[in-house]
Amino acid sequence: MEEVLKPDLCVIGGGSGGLSVAAAAAQFGVPVVLIEKGLMGGDCLNYGCVPSKALLAAGKRADAVRTASTFGIEVLEAQIDHRGVHDHVHRAIAAIAPNDSIERFTGLGVRVIQAQASFLDKFTVEAGRVLVRARRFVIATGSSPTIPPVPGLDEVPYFTNETIFDVSERIQHLIVLGGGPIGLELGQAHRMLGAHVTIFDMANFLAKEDQEAARVLLKRLEDTEVVLYPNTRVERIEPSVQGVAVHFHKDGESVIIKGTHLLVATGRKPNLKQLSLDRAGIAHTDDGIKVNEQLKTTNRRVYAIGDSIGGQQFTHLANYHAGIVIRNALFRLKPDVSAATIPRVIYTSPELAQIGLTEDEAHKRYRRIRIFRWPYADNDRAQCERETDGFIKVITKKDGTILGCTIVGAEAGELLQLWVMAMAKDIKIGDLISLVLPYPTLSELSKRVAYAYYQPTLAKGWLRTIIGLLRRLG
Repeated sequence: MEEVLKPDLCVIGGGSGGLSVAAAAAQFGVPVVLIEKGLMGGDCLNYGCVPSKALLAAGKRADAVRTASTFGIEVLEAQIDHRGVHDHVHRAIAAIAPNDSIERFTGLGVRVIQAQASFLDKFTVEAGRVLVRARRFVIATGSSPTIPPVPGLDEVPYFTNETIFDVSERIQHLIVLGGGPIGLELGQAHRMLGAHVTIFDMANFLAKEDQEAARVLLKRLEDTEVVLYPNTRVERIEPSVQGVAVHFHKDGESVIIKGTHLLVATGRKPNLKQLSLDRAGIAHTDDGIKVNEQLKTTNRRVYAIGDSIGGQQFTHLANYHAGIVIRNALFRLKPDVSAATIPRVIYTSPELAQIGLTEDEAHKRYRRIRIFRWPYADNDRAQCERETDGFIKVITKKDGTILGCTIVGAEAGELLQLWVMAMAKDIKIGDLISLVLPYPTLSELSKRVAYAYYQPTLAKGWLRTIIGLLRRLG
């Protein structure tokens, strides 16, 4: 006999966005059912943000040993314990997991069901032997790796981000298909840990990012002997004695590269297939669920958030979506998702962090813009840390309204926070010069680039005349 539940809210998906909705609603005293067929915490905790940053942290430690001589410290080559690196990554996951656990959410009063959810009609979801007839539903089912139709790929073993963190032995030569953030982050991490790394992309690497900043990052990868093949179509993949053989054309000639392991990082697709969305009257495509400005689907009872609606795929965006749903579903407020300016960071070394428009995008959208830059090399803390590659670039309107900010360099993701706040609160670039920032810190880069806004004014003759008169008046 099936159990029938009638909560106010049913959340489908226990990733970051779904958990944020469930936790917030439960803390407001709303009856909540949460359905998750897999691991609580979703992709971010188990296969994405957390393990990838933990792996990068291990790689950076190894790289610090190799470059210690720059600081007058002689160290032998780093000895990598790959089982130890694996354990470090999984300890990071385990440390964070209690925040996303079934026990925590049960303690909040959420009924957690571990089963596949499927709509029966516009008002009902089935999960295992439970029927849920909620007043509102939230689809937060995330996304999964897209596997490209490369001939021979199905005949060789390969990793995706969902499996590569289980590796506990040394990878001799990692071949990566896909040069987006996932491919570059994991490629660089394994290079730092001693693997040879080759990365293919069908387009230019980081084609959607600020190209001046992208060149800084790509040069660092090439300087550390990560082999990059942009605008390259892989023709077929075959098993080889080493592991895999990748066939492609370069400069009109057929080329074969052999590696020991293969990582597929060619994008992600929303997890929608098993939801039976058509039964619920929810419009969707392979790219995601159709939603309005309040994230409502074509079924007015159902919201969709995060990767399930396609577009940008960031944990922080899913959490932002969760806040919109809570305000709309519980308080009848109408925040507009299109009003948000979402930051994005690639956590390589150097990091590449951006918010708002890139320089190319701003040129296309506005007739007149102003561009301000300041290099890391002119920052005292960067010199002390020997982290002088990179720059900060800010694009504004003529009146100082900030249109976008790009930072490439050490701790770029942290430095971006000031510009996230400035854009969210409509603070103009000139207002930032009044900040008192500690010395010496990388954060001074932001203040120095803000000073550049006033440099044309300082050069004007009338201002110099006024200063001269004031000096003579004593």
